[in-house]
Amino acid sequence: MRSHRISRRSFLGTSALVGAGLVLPPPAWPLRLARGAALRPPGSLPDPRRPAGTDSLPQIDHIVVVMMENHSYDNYLGTLGRGDGLSFGPDGTARNANPDGRGNRIRAFHMPSPCQLERAPGQNWDASHLALGTGTDTNDGFVLASGPVAMGYFTVDDIPLYHGLASVFPVCDRFFCSVLAQTYPNRRFLLAGSAGGIISTTTAALTAPEPPNGNVLEVMNTYGVSWKNYYTDLPGTGVLLDTASANREHLVSIDEFFTDAAAGTLPAVSYVDPGFEDGESEENDANVQQGEAFVARVVQAALQGPAWPRTLLIWTYDEHGGYYDHVHPPRAPVPDDVPPGIEGAPHTLPGGYDRYGFRVPAVVVSPYARRNYVSHVTHDLTSILKLIETKWNLPALTWRDANASDLLDTLDLDAEPAFLEPPALPEPGAVANPSSCTPGEPGVIPPPDAVVPDVRPRRRLSRLLG
Repeated sequence: MRSHRISRRSFLGTSALVGAGLVLPPPAWPLRLARGAALRPPGSLPDPRRPAGTDSLPQIDHIVVVMMENHSYDNYLGTLGRGDGLSFGPDGTARNANPDGRGNRIRAFHMPSPCQLERAPGQNWDASHLALGTGTDTNDGFVLASGPVAMGYFTVDDIPLYHGLASVFPVCDRFFCSVLAQTYPNRRFLLAGSAGGIISTTTAALTAPEPPNGNVLEVMNTYGVSWKNYYTDLPGTGVLLDTASANREHLVSIDEFFTDAAAGTLPAVSYVDPGFEDGESEENDANVQQGEAFVARVVQAALQGPAWPRTLLIWTYDEHGGYYDHVHPPRAPVPDDVPPGIEGAPHTLPGGYDRYGFRVPAVVVSPYARRNYVSHVTHDLTSILKLIETKWNLPALTWRDANASDLLDTLDLDAEPAFLEPPALPEPGAVANPSSCTPGEPGVIPPPDAVVPDVRPRRRLSRLLG
């Protein structure tokens, strides 16, 4: 949420304090690991027959991670036409709906404009856990958690570039965020395979101790794998303040990404961040077309650069942002012995790191991408971490990344690259179908025809309301 954003200046100031030793003591609550005999342990190598640091995927030299903010799979790709999206009746109205607690159900509806409401929907720990529903697997709590806007979705008219990406390249329709919580814990999973006990985007969470098993940035340094975090106003790697502070030479301006891509000199791993403070990240209340235009520039830079034949780009989101998704997130391996710190109001609902969060959009862009492929494999943010580990045969950090998928089902590395010639993609919505809407003022939500009487048995609804 906008109220929890931390400015670049605040980040740099906080990192200096952390570098000087101002950190909070680690949480000390016990937690059993949900592991079994079939699970691989932390420290294990993707290929135990080879030494750590071995390049196991010589076809790929550059991995580019473009992670945006706060949208679910159904919210962006539910009307894509392939993959597991929203359901519609013969009259074109959505079958997916949630109760509002007032005797109505709110059907999924097309957002009236590319702009979003301010401060809604929400994806904090309590809202995300409430959205799961109680005693059901139907995700019936979104409207109760965040209001009717949670059922809104965007279409190809709003975000044509995104639908183009997901239609041409492999789309993953079982790609979950890593935890039912906000940005900071999920981005920690991306980098460390664990949230390290945090569940929110507060300053206290930002300055909390890093996950105890280290992170992939440190591991890449150890094994000589080059990396950069190209950022616009705030480096995403800042969710690990100690590590970011110690690696400032790796944190560079977004302008350098376009220069490096054009020159074919991208590092082995690139984390590419939009503007978080100006709406470019697509967090509410932004116009989502602004962020799509940013991603279009990044994708085109990769496609048209001389290193494209050896590049793999992943476009995805840190979490669902409170928007509805109909797929119930499954159980997941508990990463380590550090439990979530339930911080008190408004974060009071019980839960653990033993379940994935809701689905988010994810597309794998590479010359080696499979044509006409939809991945139904269970992925999460640690799948990106696992891909990096697989590429250089790096030791797993936690139980979560040790047992994550590595996204290689989306590639065919034994055949001639299907997309060696970069495909034509649609223009982003800001060019093809621009909107003059005002951020925070999307239009009438919910539209009247999205509100229908709730005729379900009252007993089922009462469980959702507690």
